[in-house]
Amino acid sequence: MTDDLIRAFVAVELPDAVRAAIGEVEGRLRQRLPRARWVRPEALHLTVKFLGEVDEACLAAFGDRSQSTVGGHGVAAVRLAGAGFFPSASRPRVAWMGGEAPDLEPVASAVDELALPCGVERDRRRWSPHLTLARLREPWSGADAERFLEVVGALGPFDFECRELVVFSSRLEPGGAVYTPLRRLSLE
Repeated sequence: MTDDLIRAFVAVELPDAVRAAIGEVEGRLRQRLPRARWVRPEALHLTVKFLGEVDEACLAAFGDRSQSTVGGHGVAAVRLAGAGFFPSASRPRVAWMGGEAPDLEPVASAVDELALPCGVERDRRRWSPHLTLARLREPWSGADAERFLEVVGALGPFDFECRELVVFSSRLEPGGAVYTPLRRLSLE
């Protein structure tokens, strides 16, 4: 990555109480499940759009366009509940907690469109909110996958209001990615 490129994404931050509750469960699951790269509680977020490496000036212009477009949308309800795996439960590589945020779907679609001038391709799939909890180093057995689904599926639901999106930079480090808020985009 060169100096003028920033690895970035747009996301919904979670309330501290939600992060803490999920982090507590993650701690217990780490001890009971095979090795995986668990997302640290402070790094948990709902990604709206991954931008990748974007020119700093283009990212600033994207932020301006995004604020003009999403401002006035209004507060959006978010619900976290359920659990699953990508690509599938029979071949788990990413373990996640599900989410619903129908009021944010048009916002996510608009953000997807607004990223085009920065050379960021449109997402091929419709936005589906989910919270990545772990990336599996090796696929888990059926019993381990069931344990995850049972424990995380019993969490919540966690309901909260989203009043803003956050543009984050993402710096990859040996201990995991470090996220820094660059700009807050008010929905109100």
